Amino acid sequence: MSSSTTTQNNTNSESKGVALVTGAAQGIGRAIAIRLAADGFDVAVNDVSSKSAELDKVKEEIISAGRRAAVLPADVSVDAEVRGMVESVVRELGGIDVMVANAAICKGRASILDVEPDEWDQTFAINVRGVFLCYKYAAKQMIVQGRGGRLVGACSGAGKQGYSYLPDYSSSKFAVRGLTQAAAGEFGKHGITVNAYAPGSVFTPMTAQFAPMANMPHDEFWAMQAKAAATGVNPTCENIASIVSFLASKEATFITGQSISADGGRYFD
Repeated sequence: MSSSTTTQNNTNSESKGVALVTGAAQGIGRAIAIRLAADGFDVAVNDVSSKSAELDKVKEEIISAGRRAAVLPADVSVDAEVRGMVESVVRELGGIDVMVANAAICKGRASILDVEPDEWDQTFAINVRGVFLCYKYAAKQMIVQGRGGRLVGACSGAGKQGYSYLPDYSSSKFAVRGLTQAAAGEFGKHGITVNAYAPGSVFTPMTAQFAPMANMPHDEFWAMQAKAAATGVNPTCENIASIVSFLASKEATFITGQSISADGGRYFD
């Protein structure tokens, strides 16, 4: 794993615990990290090493919120790097209470016939293996600590309704739901809840790539997405972060094994 960076703040306020957010350099992950810091957590942020500069900016925002921060570049699909990342959080921030396995990739395709096996494997390596490894090593540490914890994974509306143009992505998000339920069943006795959030079409670079694929201007694309929701509004990264904020809180103690839709009413469970 790449080297990490930790900064100690000067606040005297008591921390609610330590959170680790993967894929935190931009988009939903960044919003989650900033929100958890505002909630009172010390936060470690992760992404691939090529996004270290962006992670440093997120770190500074966390510090500005009066919390401690750590930057931990790592590839979530690599066992040794995820294990080392969790070890670094414990060493530098003193433990781990919330793991948000947010990192994911999505490559639009028109048909199952167009997806190459190596592309399928890459999607599952990040979106499923990555969540599995984050759950595994964070849970091991939480069990040792003996104070419970929160595991939160990134699902999607595509994990509740399969998209014909996103066969690999949809399949990977359905897998996250199954993994989340299995982990919730196993770790509940340790006081560890396991849930996932399932966003709709959020304003992120990953979602924006579909406008040109659909041969549509971006404003028309987003308007079309909004019409699919009961509220007529596309969720923002901050909307999704608010769901994670609740799942990480003590008020969510009795919610586990759920993949919670946060899509403005695009799909009803």
